[in-house]
Amino acid sequence: MSKNVTTTLVQLNNGLSIPQVGLGVWQAGGGTKGAVLAALEAGYRHIDTAAVYGNEAQVGAAIAESGIPRERIFVTSKLWNNDHGYDKALQAYDASLKRLKLDYLDLYLIHWPVAGLRLDSWRALERLSADQRVRSIGVSNFLAPHLKELSQAAKVLPAVNQIELTPFLQRSETVASCRELGITLEAYSPLTRGQRLDHPVVVELATSLGRSPAQVLLRWGIQQGFVILPKSVHAPRIAENAALFDFELDAAAMQRLDALEEGLVTGWNPADQA
Repeated sequence: MSKNVTTTLVQLNNGLSIPQVGLGVWQAGGGTKGAVLAALEAGYRHIDTAAVYGNEAQVGAAIAESGIPRERIFVTSKLWNNDHGYDKALQAYDASLKRLKLDYLDLYLIHWPVAGLRLDSWRALERLSADQRVRSIGVSNFLAPHLKELSQAAKVLPAVNQIELTPFLQRSETVASCRELGITLEAYSPLTRGQRLDHPVVVELATSLGRSPAQVLLRWGIQQGFVILPKSVHAPRIAENAALFDFELDAAAMQRLDALEEGLVTGWNPADQA
């Protein structure tokens, strides 16, 4: 079978697999349901939402309307900051399921490493995992120091760490920590929120390959072994962002992209979180 957005999977440290390309729905607003339906039509089988996005209900409605069996769609949501703590985290998971109208999640993440509470919240996620109420658990925006603390206290290591990753923000220390611990990296905002799509190196590589700048950035993430979460509410762009498996970046192109590191943070910066 040829590789495509439906069949290309990454194995997690718990033995389960996650589609390497997912649709992110942060700030998708009222367009969320349409975006999810367009993504599922384009072959995506991985949808990434969060409680704080305010669109879990739209995601669930789209999944129900798609007619695709639930077990064929990988669904992620996340624990928001005001729901940290053991009991509150368990309640927050139930609330997300209710909004999504789903019986379980494939992946539940701690959205942000809230100081003083994140270890209690992680114990709650471990409980959900032990009770087989969620298939995989993980974290988001955890940098190397946060991961070290968690790894020393956890009974179960995160399956995933979702952080901002692009050629312009490579977080090498955190990436190395995740790889050492066997934690899969998910890249959010892999398109730099549009801020570097016109970078000369990206444009030159795209032109030489007959691809879009967005596809070049996304293909870089694929070849790094990351799970990538491009976001769009436009059906043509959603399809374009999935067309990544019929071309490759050669070693020279990867080296040129790797050389673009500039510490560009386009969203939250967890380096500010103790």
